[in-house]
Amino acid sequence: MAKQVKGIEAQLRTAILTADISRYRLAKVSGVSEAALSLFVNGHRTLTLTSAAKVAKALGLELRPRDEG
Repeated sequence: MAKQVKGIEAQLRTAILTADISRYRLAKVSGVSEAALSLFVNGHRTLTLTSAAKVAKALGLELRPRDEG
């Protein structure tokens, strides 16, 4: 059975929820409001690409091609 790959939004949501940093601290480090992060994590809104990039950078994440092997 093939492994299902989660979309970018789901991966970022999971990364935020499992990070060893509070949402408050992530907001301060990334420059994205805590309210925007909360709305995103709870599935009520999306993040702009710019905001998502800021959060990803703050979490040490990068976008790269997937290994197809």
